[in-house]
Amino acid sequence: MEQSQNNKADGKVIPVQQSAPGKTIPGSLYMQEGSLLLSSSPHIRAKQSTGWIMLEVMLCLLPAVWASVFFFGWNALRVIALCMGSCALLEYLWCRMLKQPSTLRDLSALLTGLLLALNVSATLPWYWCVCGSFFAVIVAKAVFGGLGQNPFNPAAVGRVALLIGAAKPMTTYCKMENPFMGMDGVTSATPLTAASMEAARAGSLELFNSSAYLWNAFWGNVGGSLGETSAFALLIGAAFLVGLKLIKLYIPCSILLTITVFVWIVNKAAPGTTPGVLFHLLSGGVILGSFFMATDYVTSPVTHLGGIVFGVGIGVIVCVIRIWGAYPEGMSFAIVIMNSLVPLIDKLCYKRPFGWNPPPAAFQTRRGEIR
Repeated sequence: MEQSQNNKADGKVIPVQQSAPGKTIPGSLYMQEGSLLLSSSPHIRAKQSTGWIMLEVMLCLLPAVWASVFFFGWNALRVIALCMGSCALLEYLWCRMLKQPSTLRDLSALLTGLLLALNVSATLPWYWCVCGSFFAVIVAKAVFGGLGQNPFNPAAVGRVALLIGAAKPMTTYCKMENPFMGMDGVTSATPLTAASMEAARAGSLELFNSSAYLWNAFWGNVGGSLGETSAFALLIGAAFLVGLKLIKLYIPCSILLTITVFVWIVNKAAPGTTPGVLFHLLSGGVILGSFFMATDYVTSPVTHLGGIVFGVGIGVIVCVIRIWGAYPEGMSFAIVIMNSLVPLIDKLCYKRPFGWNPPPAAFQTRRGEIR
């Protein structure tokens, strides 16, 4: 179809071809009718999908999974399968109950279950695995609108709920003598619990600072949760996270540096209060929480400065809980507490838009009033 239109440049009337809505005409300088599309952000899209990113993170956790099975036997696989399966089932049932499309394809439920399993003991009963999955998937994520709208890290919320509601099974750790030949294990305290008890009675902490003990903590030959034993396996996965550009290092580095400085100051001010820096970095869930949980896209600040503030806050809270708190480990508590402060951190550490200049003070006030 053709239509005449006045051309003010030469005073002539030229025909302008009209296209179907949403289609373009070669050589056209103007947007055609119906070609403007209105949609919500983000307008710039990456090739990676949410499901692919979740899959890559789970692959990065495979070294830690292998280490947990090596040190705790098939019981570790039982806990991992229970947590991942119950998280996926609960998310599916939630979507069916609300008559919404299933969100299992984004794999976020499976990643939440894997992280939750790495935060619990290999001896945790099956019903507590299901309860932790309920708090992680339903309470911490689904009730807020699902993935992308949850203010708290789901796996951290699940671990905190289990620590409060099931303190005894969560703090009962079993070190297997022959993981694949039977269930003859020895129940023992975690390094953090043992160090806390020793410091409370003003005992010697030389054992926890010895090279032999630190090497055992590095390789994983100690008690603890599935993801708290082998720092070496977790660091391998963290290296792949950085190599695949899935995370930025300013959050993990700020956490680790804050813990290092805080523990060093405490040991200088009051020797014998707590073990040394290496013990705190290699024990507990510091590495797992710093690289795999605190860096969650949804529950962490969006700016670099905000991420540093976020990491410093986590490091301080972890040290305070470990040294003076009632719980020997505080990583999950610290992540959940700082998650609640992320909106405030984003507000204070905002990015100034490119080319923006603040108006002069005289422009902002008129007759003593603020515009």
